[in-house]
Amino acid sequence: MDEMAKMVSQRTGLSQDQSRQATQVVMDILMNRLPTPIANQVRDAMTGGKSANDMGNIARGMGGSMGQR
Repeated sequence: MDEMAKMVSQRTGLSQDQSRQATQVVMDILMNRLPTPIANQVRDAMTGGKSANDMGNIARGMGGSMGQR
């Protein structure tokens, strides 16, 4: 999750602490709203050291499961 917080900080100009807090808020929302299998993939990608590119692949896969293409 630190990699994502760093990206948020670089792109928005927020401090590292603010970026970590924002990233955690988004993660909490996703974990509560996504179907469990997808939430687990997102959690694993965020905590398992996968790159932001891996997160993009997961997001693209979610589009099909949520009726988007």
